[in-house]
Amino acid sequence: MNYRFFALFLLLTVPVLAQEPSASRITRHIKKLASDQMKGRGTGSRENAKAAAYIARHFRKYGLKPLGEDGFYQPFTAKVRRVVVPDSLRKAANVIGFLDNGAEHTIVIGAHYDHLGLGDQGSSLDANPQGQIHNGADDNASGVAGLLELAQYYAKNSEKEPYNFLFMAFGAEELGLLGSRHFLNHPTLPLDRMNFMVCMDMIGRYNPERGIGIGGYGTADAWPTVFKDVTAGVKFFTDRAGNGGSDNAAFYAKKIPVLFFHTGGHPDYHKPSDDAEKIDAKAEEEILRLEIKLIDKALKLPKMTFTPVQ
Repeated sequence: MNYRFFALFLLLTVPVLAQEPSASRITRHIKKLASDQMKGRGTGSRENAKAAAYIARHFRKYGLKPLGEDGFYQPFTAKVRRVVVPDSLRKAANVIGFLDNGAEHTIVIGAHYDHLGLGDQGSSLDANPQGQIHNGADDNASGVAGLLELAQYYAKNSEKEPYNFLFMAFGAEELGLLGSRHFLNHPTLPLDRMNFMVCMDMIGRYNPERGIGIGGYGTADAWPTVFKDVTAGVKFFTDRAGNGGSDNAAFYAKKIPVLFFHTGGHPDYHKPSDDAEKIDAKAEEEILRLEIKLIDKALKLPKMTFTPVQ
């Protein structure tokens, strides 16, 4: 064996391979964001702000450009409407990082990082939610882990893609898509420069019988071309609709093509039992590899044309 050649091969390939989606990193992110110490990341809480800082710290580590209104942050005021509380107006923020490839158009990748906190903002499905930590491991620490993995991959893969990337962690999604709607009404990047949006919300509880659902297939003329002949390490299926589920709906309303990744409902949805140990990180790794395949195919195509789903 030529050991000098082998050493050079390792030197060239290990940094690239290190950026591939990793189940161990996914687990680490989810355990951090969905720990009891984060107290459910309720909008307006100190722990919600800590989650935002965790995301911003990783965006900075990956070399992304801040594209909020205050560094990586886009602050806004969120209102609790589903229940009556004395602190109905709460501080919130989107966390926004930009990968500038000098391109005309940009691909948006997003996931919301808030959850239900201590069960005091409505939406809990537990019989007695008040004071219970709703960790939100699947909803949506799993999506944030996916966001961070894709941000690292595209920022560190040593390639200059023909599109820019805008990575966004949305605040106050659980209060009615407030973060994504705020961004779209106060964009820090012109909306007409956006090619399409990829949303991840609850991608951590893969069921091999169901597979991973991918919504938004009908929102652009090019999606059938992108999906053609794509295979994955997980079962997947598509749905045409793009106007439901999560923050993708806000982008769809602005006539931006979307894809929405979701592993489906489960008995722990919006309950204190949505815990980190129930996440299938290896399956999420394969879901992210599928997303990269689809995004990479889309990178080779012209800017997509939005199509409304009838």
